Amino acid sequence: MFLPHMSLTANDLRQCLRIATGATLGFALCKVMGWDNGVFFVVTPMLLLGLVPVMNAHAARQMIASSVLCALEVGLVGGMLGSHPVAMTLFAFVLFLHRFACMSKGPLFLYGASGVINLSIMLHFASYSTVDVNDLITLNLMSAFVAVGIAYLMKWLIPDVEQRPAFKPEGKQPHRRRHEAILGATMATMSFVVFQMFDLQDSLSAQATTLLLLFPMHWNGALGYARKRAYGTIVGVGMGLMIQILLYDWAEILLFLLPLFWICVMLCAQIHVKERSGSGIGFGSMTTLGILFGQYLSPNSDMVFSAMYRISSILGSIVATLVVLYLIHRLLNRFEMTRFGT
Repeated sequence: MFLPHMSLTANDLRQCLRIATGATLGFALCKVMGWDNGVFFVVTPMLLLGLVPVMNAHAARQMIASSVLCALEVGLVGGMLGSHPVAMTLFAFVLFLHRFACMSKGPLFLYGASGVINLSIMLHFASYSTVDVNDLITLNLMSAFVAVGIAYLMKWLIPDVEQRPAFKPEGKQPHRRRHEAILGATMATMSFVVFQMFDLQDSLSAQATTLLLLFPMHWNGALGYARKRAYGTIVGVGMGLMIQILLYDWAEILLFLLPLFWICVMLCAQIHVKERSGSGIGFGSMTTLGILFGQYLSPNSDMVFSAMYRISSILGSIVATLVVLYLIHRLLNRFEMTRFGT
């Protein structure tokens, strides 16, 4: 009912191939090398290849600059303010505000989007004594360079066959940009505080969902994306369970797992490309797959329990985020300087 029925062009098909192959390559690399936090190496190529149709130097600079700045902020600011929750919260708001302001302007959307996700996740996980902060920062930096390298490799191996039209960012009035930046920063900060207060270390999918809902940059867009994210989560979890059932005790053997993972990401990528909406059912389903297999596939983990937990936590986070988002949206619309409409 919600899936688009348009056919894929030659360029669309090649973008799908780049997404599926790039994500699978990142997944295989992190598992073969035994790197922790595999979600960085699986989801970051998905984010880059999914939001940027054809890799270019501008996108590469944004991705690397975002990762380097997050590393500095988490390493320096997180270390100094980690024992001062109020100061940490205020500073986190300023950092998020900077990124959402960049997203609202348009040309630096990728820099802001990747920075919001990386900063929120890294600040949250860095607060736990069991997490090696230096290792977390190093892996995040590595994942950015690996994702850029994978994107360029995919562009070389699977190039477009036709010239794509140049992207033209939407022109926005200053009061709308202020509305979007403050709305996004407030919601991202509240998400960070809630996950800290309730010690939600094992809810990475839900945490990412509260941030991805903000990418449309306004209430109506978030409401439409929430429904698509819910469907995408169900699709992604269903595919993950199907792979787990098919392979059973062999689910950790990469030789068997990688082809099935590639097929599932390819199917999700087709939905994503057909939607032409940035974040939708396809993007939600393939990022869910990336989190399930990148972060939670290990000899001692229960993928079935993880999958069911992902569904419940994501649906709960969607409802809570929408309620608070609507209230803040209404509040900001009361003031001329931050009104969304014209």
